[in-house]
Amino acid sequence: MGNLVAIVGRPNVGKSTLFNRLTQTRQAIVDDEAGTTRDRQYGQCDWCGRQFSVVDTGGWVVNSDDVFEEEIRKQVQVAIEEADLILFLVDIRNGLTDLDEAVADILRRSKTPVILVANKMDSYDLQYGAAEFYRLGLGDPVCMSAANGSGSGELLDLVISKLVVKPDEEVETEIPRFAVIGRPNVGKSSIVNAFIGEERHIVTDIAGTTRDSIYTRYTKFGFDFYLVDTAGIRKKNKVEEDLEFYSVMRSIRSIENSDVCILMLDATRGIESQDMNIVSLVLKNQKGLVVVVNKWDLIEDRSAKVMQNYEDAIRSRLAPFTDFPIIFTSAINKQRIMKVLEQAKEVYMHRMNRVSTGKFNAEMLPLIESYPPPSIKGKYIKIKYCMQLQGPIVPSFVFFANLPQYVKEPYKRFLENKIREKWNFSGTPINIFIRQK
Repeated sequence: MGNLVAIVGRPNVGKSTLFNRLTQTRQAIVDDEAGTTRDRQYGQCDWCGRQFSVVDTGGWVVNSDDVFEEEIRKQVQVAIEEADLILFLVDIRNGLTDLDEAVADILRRSKTPVILVANKMDSYDLQYGAAEFYRLGLGDPVCMSAANGSGSGELLDLVISKLVVKPDEEVETEIPRFAVIGRPNVGKSSIVNAFIGEERHIVTDIAGTTRDSIYTRYTKFGFDFYLVDTAGIRKKNKVEEDLEFYSVMRSIRSIENSDVCILMLDATRGIESQDMNIVSLVLKNQKGLVVVVNKWDLIEDRSAKVMQNYEDAIRSRLAPFTDFPIIFTSAINKQRIMKVLEQAKEVYMHRMNRVSTGKFNAEMLPLIESYPPPSIKGKYIKIKYCMQLQGPIVPSFVFFANLPQYVKEPYKRFLENKIREKWNFSGTPINIFIRQK
């Protein structure tokens, strides 16, 4: 499974610029989808055929002007606990500051490998200023400019050389992997314990070779899957539990290692911005989703109408992705626990759904004919053929058009909704591609 690289440093040293450079995203700023608030801080980087995830810790600091050293310290601490490698950014033009030294002090004591990156070397004369960073005791500074990209290749080569290739876990790939995710204190452990019950001997633990996800094989009541359990391993360090950044960092790996994510919500608190951040990670990694509203026993009025209002509220918050199962449970009373597993299994099966090309064209083409994409600049867009792609795990459909660049997001969403009406893809994201015919 992929490695995790964290970018740390004081404000205004160019962390976000480096993040955008590594993940090759500029849409970080133009994305107007809901839930992309903190989305910008997580992405994937591909270099020389190696992939790893990048997290920019900068986006989590509250107001960036007068950042309390405490906040930055907390973040560096979390990054050390979670990441396989840390890029510590300093600013050549400003030179060393006390805050840099404070961060370096924490990093020197950690076991996590660190690369010291001297950023903002926008001209070659500036590189001589990097010498003072040797004082930090973190080895040779790598000089680069995140803004214009000089030196980024050398940095990436160094990153790849320091990342250990993790051997694949001895986990059978045909068996679905479910991860229970959510904010702290929503009952993730209770529901995992309720699944597994006291009969621990039925459960075989494969210690994940990643130091954080343990796969628990579950075979009971006709189910067979792995639970990706991330919570149980590392001792919680002195990190504040309510730190939003913390729970998102904790979730990244379990989401990447799973097929279907079971998102736990607290019935007494509803859906909060932090849940939205976790959901956006699920959708970004294109995993299946089952939403579980836990602690339902604590709600006074549990009528069908209240349930319906709850469901509507959750779906409207997660729009445009609204096609997923929602289950109301109480992990403590083991109420509707099996239903959660059934739904997760169903969502996993929906990811495997294949629609034959003939059938797909027969259903979709007449629809497209009656509702064609809106014409742009007097040009009419024609879609004559469509099919499902066979390779990817996420159901992906391609539509061949004469002017693919003019087919915009709303129309893709229309196509997706029609596909969901005709075939059951509940709980799984769908990719729609428009290609030149």
